[in-house]
Amino acid sequence: MKFADIPYHDNAKERLRSMIDSDRIPHALLIEGPAGIGKFALARAAAQYIHCEHRSGGDSCGVCPSCLQHQSFNHIDTHFAFPIIKKKSDRASYCDDFIGEWRDYLMENTYMDFQKWLIALGSPTTQPQIYADEADALIRKLSFTSHSSRYKIAIMWLPERLNITGANKLLKQIEEPYSDTIFILVSNKPSEILPTIYSRTQRLQLKRLPDNIVAKYLSDNFSIEITDATAIAHIAEGNIITAVNSLSLSKENRDYLDRFMALMRLAYQRNVKELKEWAGDVASMGRESEIRFLEYCQRLIRENFIYNLNISELNYLNRDEAAFSRNFARFINERNVLQIAAELDKAAIDIAGNANGKIVMFDLAVHMILLLKQ
Repeated sequence: MKFADIPYHDNAKERLRSMIDSDRIPHALLIEGPAGIGKFALARAAAQYIHCEHRSGGDSCGVCPSCLQHQSFNHIDTHFAFPIIKKKSDRASYCDDFIGEWRDYLMENTYMDFQKWLIALGSPTTQPQIYADEADALIRKLSFTSHSSRYKIAIMWLPERLNITGANKLLKQIEEPYSDTIFILVSNKPSEILPTIYSRTQRLQLKRLPDNIVAKYLSDNFSIEITDATAIAHIAEGNIITAVNSLSLSKENRDYLDRFMALMRLAYQRNVKELKEWAGDVASMGRESEIRFLEYCQRLIRENFIYNLNISELNYLNRDEAAFSRNFARFINERNVLQIAAELDKAAIDIAGNANGKIVMFDLAVHMILLLKQ
């Protein structure tokens, strides 16, 4: 991965080049920002640039042995850590157990779609972690002298999923790293990283991608007319993963819309019996899918509130969503929009905290009965 392969983020690229060229690379760098904007690709490009034997024009050469090893994810001085599931409860679980799946995943995904990684793990409804066993393994790997380069680099995807025991084990290594060691952490939710680790990193904050960048990516890679690509980019809010999924995973979005419409209709009818069945149906999707559904609901509530302003260019709804919103938007107003958003946010937090999904969703449904009448 070269810097030139990554659209946008020119300021971040220049800052990374400056650090590396002047040999003032922080021992722990955190690249943070929303999902689907190319953070992990930037981490890969920085690691390749650090190890490149013939840098040129502010980028790695792409043809030296180090660059070729990076492109096949086999560089001996680059170590990856990422969320995994436990294969067996009676043995330790390491990222190396999934290294084949990881390399295949990276080959196919420039933008790190977490749901696709769950599928690659063979467990789309679980909540994978970076376990304490992996922290021990990473510390052991980094204790050896670098082999072919000046620096060993540890790239960790989603450090917010590092469990508390593992985080505390890595803390000392991040506080007092070996002189030839660099940590690059890539986070979608930096507020969930252990504060003592977060405070010891140098942060590189990336913003969402502009709509025209997302539209161009869709047009270039999926042969979509630029007008259609622009409409999809608006809805995706700068997230290339969301934009691509709206093309290839429309069934999931349709399912979410159906469940959202059912919730609002049943809540308006005060049909408690069917709302209880609705809660069980949503809970059966699994925690990760429940959280994505609640995020989808947040977006539709926001869009329906804006719909009432009658300014079409401010609304990012697809055709089916817009059809439902024509009659529904009037129920979302200044008296209830913040409370509805707060209930959705609370439900997502509870689900992420392993609360009973059926109870959480039914509680949400009951609150919708009350709030829609305001």
